[in-house]
Amino acid sequence: MTRRSVTSGENRRANRGWWDADADAYQAEHGEFLGDVDFVWCPEGLREADARLLGDVAGRRILEIGCGAAAAARWLATQGARVVAADLSTGMLRHARQAAEKSGVRVPLVQCDALALPFDSEGFDTVCTAFGAVPFVDDSARLMGEVFRVLRPGGRWVFSVTHPMRWIFLDDPTEGGLVAVHSYFNRTPYVEYDESGAATYVEHHRTLGDRIRELVAAGFVLTDLIEPEWPEGHEQIWGQWSPLRGRVFPGTAIFVAEKP
Repeated sequence: MTRRSVTSGENRRANRGWWDADADAYQAEHGEFLGDVDFVWCPEGLREADARLLGDVAGRRILEIGCGAAAAARWLATQGARVVAADLSTGMLRHARQAAEKSGVRVPLVQCDALALPFDSEGFDTVCTAFGAVPFVDDSARLMGEVFRVLRPGGRWVFSVTHPMRWIFLDDPTEGGLVAVHSYFNRTPYVEYDESGAATYVEHHRTLGDRIRELVAAGFVLTDLIEPEWPEGHEQIWGQWSPLRGRVFPGTAIFVAEKP
């Protein structure tokens, strides 16, 4: 791995290829935790059924971007929402179709780039994503603008991402992950690459201030920022997320914003 700049095309190819290739392994490792029909915001286990960050969803037209296997979209459908689930990855959407067959809960699935959403302006009441799209696109400010475009006035945009302060530390769930080793202000993309030097995975860091400025520049009003605490009795490790680290500093940031 390294930190280096990438082009938009390189970024898109890398992340579509990564999630296509990793979809089976990802679902094997995390599918039980995420469920087939459930909306889990983060590795801390915060569920929309409890948090109600989207408000009353019955009858609302909702777009989930970066939906992965679309468990959240299917849960929203069971709550009376009219949902569309979108993702860039063929592999993840394949799992979404399989889970729909297994659960009997079906929502429309769309393969698309989050930076060019193929939907009419002001067509949705709510847009959401749990760890999808936002950290993987090279121009997240543009993504905020696209979400603003497809939302009706008064609509809500809610997304969760790795808490920006986590970029200071190694992706290590043990004591080694408690030592600051990186600058919080280094926005150079994290890149994994193959033997030819081609990027195979890309993720982007933004500070809390960056995220707020992106939202405001797009026209949103930030109404809440949730930093879920690690719950007692939750002992499951998910990559860098662990009870040890979760009890010391936040692992997830959830932004709640509205279009005036």
